[in-house]
Amino acid sequence: MSAIDFDRAPVGVHANGIGTRLRATITRWADTRATRNELSRLTDRELDDIGLCRGDIERVARGL
Repeated sequence: MSAIDFDRAPVGVHANGIGTRLRATITRWADTRATRNELSRLTDRELDDIGLCRGDIERVARGL
């Protein structure tokens, strides 16, 4: 299994360079993907225990 882990800038630090935006986009994508994968591995019973159903996985993974 491979993973991408970038050092994240501290809260409150604002940088507007393209590299910073690209890193933030890739980090968000990787976090969303990891959350989606972990929730997808749970059984329906385990999802129900935490108040979710399969249809909620994408919404939760995207942080909506």
